[in-house]
Amino acid sequence: MKNYHTHTTRCRHAFGKDRDYIEKAIKAGITELGFSDHAPMLFPDEKYYSTFRMYPNQVDDYINSVNLLREEYKDRIKIHLGFEIEYLPELFEKTSEWLEEKGAEYFILGQHFTNNEYDKGSFYCGSKSYSKKDFDKYINQALDGLKTGRFLYIAHPDLFNFKGSTKIYIEKMTYFCTEIKKLGFPVEFNLLGFAQNRNYPDRRFWKIVSEVKNDVVIGFDAHSPEVFQNRKIYDDAVAYLQNLGITPIELEFRATAKNK
Repeated sequence: MKNYHTHTTRCRHAFGKDRDYIEKAIKAGITELGFSDHAPMLFPDEKYYSTFRMYPNQVDDYINSVNLLREEYKDRIKIHLGFEIEYLPELFEKTSEWLEEKGAEYFILGQHFTNNEYDKGSFYCGSKSYSKKDFDKYINQALDGLKTGRFLYIAHPDLFNFKGSTKIYIEKMTYFCTEIKKLGFPVEFNLLGFAQNRNYPDRRFWKIVSEVKNDVVIGFDAHSPEVFQNRKIYDDAVAYLQNLGITPIELEFRATAKNK
């Protein structure tokens, strides 16, 4: 079992020591663990900053911690260093290159906002929405991100909380899944959303995934070490997917950073 979606306390909404995530993962039978905390973004206005991601001045501590633990545990588990990052058009290239220079091996795409987050009219995609315009922005922006080729996969692709007609939802998400498949990226079934009964995973979306035949990975989206011990949630997720005719894959790690 592998997991490439793991957070740390630096994002300000996760709990537990870095070492504890590794220890619990080993006990759960995980053979490969990727740390992918919420990446800092180099926002142009220093007065603006997100409430859910690490600060730029925490990057060195994060990278040093993961690298030291990777060496310490190298005989027991494979550890990778990455970030969950958004494709914010004005910020992505500068921020990703900076993180790569610092030592990031990989990125997963976690698109939470449209536009550049701080822009007027930017929308948090987990909020309820009836807007087809914002729905299209989410889909197109996420696809633009994947087209950079800088990601391992897309996390919680069904985050957008569209409350309009099911017909429109199916139409737009069928397009989304089809384009993701063309680009060759897996989609993530998110265990955090599943365990907490969030608006994702959305069963309509996963029926579409079954029809389009996207590759599917299960991501713990771990925000505490203890989640690795909840085998029932993992087994329930596998059963949920299998009921739809989906067999999740064990993704082979590949470095996505330019300097790797």
